[in-house]
Amino acid sequence: MSIYVDGTVRDVAKGIQADLESLTPEMTSMFVEVIPEFRHDDAVRRLMVASTSSNLAAIVDMLALNISLDDITVPPAAAEYARRFAQHDLSLEALLRAYRLGEHMFVQWAVTVLRRLELSTDEALATTSRIALLVNSYIDQVIEGLIDIYENERRRWDARSDATRAAQVRAVLDAEGLDLASAETMLSTSLRGWHLAAIIWTGPGSADHVSSQLRFGAAMLAAATGKAPLTISADEQTSWAWISSAGKPVLDGHRLEDELREHPALRIAVGDPSPGLDGFRQTFRDAQRARNVAATGAGPDRALVLHSQVALAGLLVDHLTDVRAWAGRVLGDLMRDDEATVRLRETVQVFLDARGSFTDAAARMHVHKNTVHYRVRKAEEILGHPLTEHRLDIEVALLACAQLGLRHTEGA
Repeated sequence: MSIYVDGTVRDVAKGIQADLESLTPEMTSMFVEVIPEFRHDDAVRRLMVASTSSNLAAIVDMLALNISLDDITVPPAAAEYARRFAQHDLSLEALLRAYRLGEHMFVQWAVTVLRRLELSTDEALATTSRIALLVNSYIDQVIEGLIDIYENERRRWDARSDATRAAQVRAVLDAEGLDLASAETMLSTSLRGWHLAAIIWTGPGSADHVSSQLRFGAAMLAAATGKAPLTISADEQTSWAWISSAGKPVLDGHRLEDELREHPALRIAVGDPSPGLDGFRQTFRDAQRARNVAATGAGPDRALVLHSQVALAGLLVDHLTDVRAWAGRVLGDLMRDDEATVRLRETVQVFLDARGSFTDAAARMHVHKNTVHYRVRKAEEILGHPLTEHRLDIEVALLACAQLGLRHTEGA
């Protein structure tokens, strides 16, 4: 029976081969009608037809000549079409769907040819089953190769596109004499409205799937602002992003913080909204300073850093040695790192922010008013003078300690 089926399979293959000239356009027309991604311009459409034709010819040859599946590879035209699909940012799912639809259509053609051979029911079923198995195995093997081709080309194309866009963005950021019209032409976007920059990066222990993590970060930023960002890859661990709009962008910081908890490896620093070309640059500098504050390690678990909350620390972060020495002179032993002293600093910060109100400070800290009173007096003893003396210096020094992680060094 097996030898007879093999012979019938060859007969069916020859029957399809004789009609391929008309069957190939039938299949390609079906692809265009059913799958929107297959509606190409003339050049890519010719490549799609060549891909379909080469696959059909390979399947027919496999059936007619009993070619082993081990010898099956992706036809060159099909490989090139998959690369072009990736370059045009068309989905891999659409490409794979076409192969499954084509597989089904081919088996239907085989059934049509079998009817003309006037076989017994058992012979027809056995032949159909054999053809379906072989065609399915061919499609599976070719698809496996196509997935690698598509994904490799997608990565290569993305890297090349990112490199070009990154160079253009860096030029806009750095070229002082660049006018607005030239900058807009380089970035292919309007820079006349408002901009909000963010730096997205991966924290420690995030060696795997970094690119996916960075894409998640950009998607979270889009959800928190309601706008799709312009993004570029700054390096393997970092992306830069800008939200641009006619009106002042609004960031839902609470939503962004909540979503970042689901991705503990991600960190995001956000600049302040700013308008125009100068604003495009300024908000990015803000985001850089916010990231620099985060890099001090003062808040290692802090996933979101807003420049608006660390602006002063951002101006100080590039002078840590000098700032630490100055803060040490202002605070003295109030800069020590033991738990009791840290609590004193926190209490003094809240007390000063509450404009010297013991009641308000106690409510903010959820402690008794007498507790705040005791801690403030203890801090004044360490300082050697009341908080009303050199108040601004004390506030700035406390802020630097809190946001930059400054502590007393040995011998200081």
